[in-house]
Formats: sequence, C-alpha cells, structure tokens
Amino acid sequence: MKKALSLLTISVLAASMLVACESKDGDKKAAGDKDAADKTLIVWEDKDKKIGLMSAVAKFEKENNVTIKVKEISMKKQLKLLRLDGPAGTGADVFTIPYDQIGGAVTEGLISELKVDSSVTNKYTESAIQAETYNGKLYGLPKAIETAVFIYNKKLMPNAPATMDEVYNFAKGFTKNGNYGFLAPWNNFYFAYGPIGGFGGYVFEQKDGIYDPTKLGVNNDGAVTGADYIRKWYKEGLFPKEIIGEKGGTQMDDLFTSGKAASMISNRWSFPYKAANIDYGVAPLPKLPNGEPQKSFIGVTGWHVSSYSKNKDLAVKFVEFITNEENAKIRFEKTKEIPPIKALANDPSIAEDPGVKAVAAQSKYAVLMPNNLEMDKVWKPANDALQLIVTGKSEPKRALDEAVKQIGTNIKINY
Repeated sequence: MKKALSLLTISVLAASMLVACESKDGDKKAAGDKDAADKTLIVWEDKDKKIGLMSAVAKFEKENNVTIKVKEISMKKQLKLLRLDGPAGTGADVFTIPYDQIGGAVTEGLISELKVDSSVTNKYTESAIQAETYNGKLYGLPKAIETAVFIYNKKLMPNAPATMDEVYNFAKGFTKNGNYGFLAPWNNFYFAYGPIGGFGGYVFEQKDGIYDPTKLGVNNDGAVTGADYIRKWYKEGLFPKEIIGEKGGTQMDDLFTSGKAASMISNRWSFPYKAANIDYGVAPLPKLPNGEPQKSFIGVTGWHVSSYSKNKDLAVKFVEFITNEENAKIRFEKTKEIPPIKALANDPSIAEDPGVKAVAAQSKYAVLMPNNLEMDKVWKPANDALQLIVTGKSEPKRALDEAVKQIGTNIKINY
C-alpha cells in the first residue's frame, strides 16, 4: 500500500513538474513571440523604388533579428495616410517625403526628431542636412537629391539644344501626326518654376536664409512673363491636351517611351526610359529666350520616423543603416536616385553617370524649395492658376494674382 502510494505520489509530482515545465516553455514561447512582434518595422517606400531598398532590408533583418515590412506608396499620399493610420497603430514606422513637407509634418505632430551622432550627419552634404532640418532640429536623413533636367531621344534629336529657342524651332517642325518635339509638365508649379524663376519670379522673398511669407513673387512681372511663355506652348498646340492634369506626367512618359516625343523635361531621368530601350541623353535645362538659365527647384527626399512608432530607436537605427555609403550606392545603381553623400561624390560609377552630370550642371542654377511651413499653402493655388493659364481659361496676370491672394489668405488663416 505504501509502495503504491509512493508510486502515485511520484506520478503526481512528475505530472506537476511536466505541467510546470510546459507552462514555463509556453511562457517563454509567448514572450519570444512578443519580442518578435516588437521587432517589426513597417516601412513606406515611394512608388517603383522598392527595388533599391530590399538589399539593405535583408542585411538589416539578418544583423538585427528583426522583420521589415516594406510597402510602396506614392510620396504624395504618405502623410495623408499617416494622419489616419498612425493613430490607429497601423501606419508606417519609417516613411519618405520631400523635405518641403517637413514643416507641416512637425506642426501636425506626425514626425519625430532624430537625435543622431555628428559622425552620422557629417556623411551628407551640408545643404542636404539643412533641408532635413526644421527650426534647428533634425527630422530626417537624406535619401536623394533631384532637379528637373532635359531628356532627349538621341534617335530623334541627336544633340541636346543649348537654348529654348532651338527647342521651339525644332518642335515647330517636328510636332505633327501625333508626334511632339518637346514636352514639359508646366501645369505643375514644381516644373513650371524653371521658366517662372528664370524670368524673375520667386516664391517668398528671402533674406539671410529666412523666408518672408508676407512677400510673394509668384505674380511679379517676371513670374507673369514666365507663365505667358508657358502658355505659348499650349496655345500653339505644341503640347497635347493629355499632359494636362494629375495624370499628365504619366501620359508624357508614355509618349516619350513610345518614341512619339523627341524630348522632355523631367526629374526622372532613368526610369522608365531605360526599360523602354530608348537611347536617351540627359542635359541641363536649355536657356530661356531672355538668355537666363531655368531656375529649377532642387528637391531633397529623406527618411523619417513616425511619431506614432512604438519602435523609435529601432526605426532610427534602420534609417541610419539604409542611408549609409554602401546601401546608398546600391540604391543608386538600382534606381538612379542621387545620394547626397560626400564620400560618394567622386565615386566613378556615380560621378561619371550622364544623368548625375546633368543634375550637377543644372543644380548650379537651381534653388532649394522653401521648407518653411507656409510653403505648403503655395502648391495648390499655384497649380490651379497654371491649370487655368494652360487651358486658356485665364490670362496669366489675373490667374497669378488670384493665386497670390489665395496663398495669402491660407497663410493668415492657418498660421
């Protein structure tokens, strides 16, 4: 009896120990699952640019035992989505936007300040870090720099013209039967600023690096002359109606890649023209009829950390990693987006690229887009004005005056 009792006692103890062990193993497994969940980052990359990121993602995942989920979303839509998805806990930890949107993102509380060592920031050009800085605080690390350039089909236009008068004369003779000598998305203020700025227009008056949002040059005499020059191309039927509107850029790309357009202005000087097997050249923007260069905008895009992220330290570490020299060079090879990294400035594979040379040449005349908060209120009224001008629904002076009035009102109401 005692022996049976002893065996029963041992069995019970063994069973208890087994349950306890299973419970501890279960707790460990659950804890492990939680740790794995805590080490997941959601990254929003721009459309058609994921290919330049995945090599770095794979290395970071392996080295840090984390999971990175990358989703392609147009940069134009990322902040809008973050306003909704961030508070719901489903938004990105890391996202990418143009630097002129930083001021608005800071004001809305959508973006986190990045506190990184000077050894990190010193890798990038001074202007690129300046672009990612707002009110003295760093909010992103530079991903790429860009500006509009002249792209031409060498089969149809063997050499890049030096002046817009040459482009105009070529277009007058070439544009017929669905073929176009030259195209430009000049109903978009980002691209229209080339001629508008070249004729003397500007956005905000600037003194000692500070913009005065009460003093606008969007409707001064130079800006009106530039807008009138833009209207000329549409009025004379040198641009098709298909390139007017939000989808104009896509329609323009289609005409160029199908061999129906001899030249164009764009800030995308590789993709998708290379994929279409077009033998193309890239050059700085031709000079305007007044002899002045076109003052295109210099754009800087960066990687940023959402203020809603629950893994901010990991997100910052990831941003530092994907923008380092090695990964930035790989990204350039895949996407042709130019990294503003000092150490890569003389790298032959980058410095000798024709597109990079054209961007560098055009950048001498280009200007940084204003990154003050008020710039956010410029785009829509300016674009609306250009839309009226290129469709012949308003004279340039009247449309730009109305745009400035609307910009001023929006700034007063919001700021």
